[in-house]
Amino acid sequence: MTDKVKIEKSDAEWRSLLSPELYRIARERGTERPWSHLYNSEKRDGTYYCAACSAPLFTADAKYDSGSGWPSFFRPLDGAVGETIDRSHGMVRVEAHCASCGAHLGHIFPDGPNPTGQRYCMNGTSLQFEPGT
Repeated sequence: MTDKVKIEKSDAEWRSLLSPELYRIARERGTERPWSHLYNSEKRDGTYYCAACSAPLFTADAKYDSGSGWPSFFRPLDGAVGETIDRSHGMVRVEAHCASCGAHLGHIFPDGPNPTGQRYCMNGTSLQFEPGT
């Protein structure tokens, strides 16, 4: 098994590479309004990549409509998503981040469908979708 390549950049490099909105979400752990991103209703086959570093994260067959207003998945690609405990906003949640570059993707909740029971509730801004062929 190959180790995941870690992408490290300075804050100034990230700021120069990312749009202000992607920087706010991916590097400052922000979020977008529910139902505001077009990926929430995306139904085509394909792959979702990290918008900050282009690492593959999810396949469309793991996406489902959670009713939360954010693109949701029940399983990431192997080794693609890291987890960190997030104690912000007076609660304890599990933050999802890109295992390659550390970009904030969203949060993971234990209320998803089978077979995992997990809901990877992602910011659409943190994702880049490439339709399958």
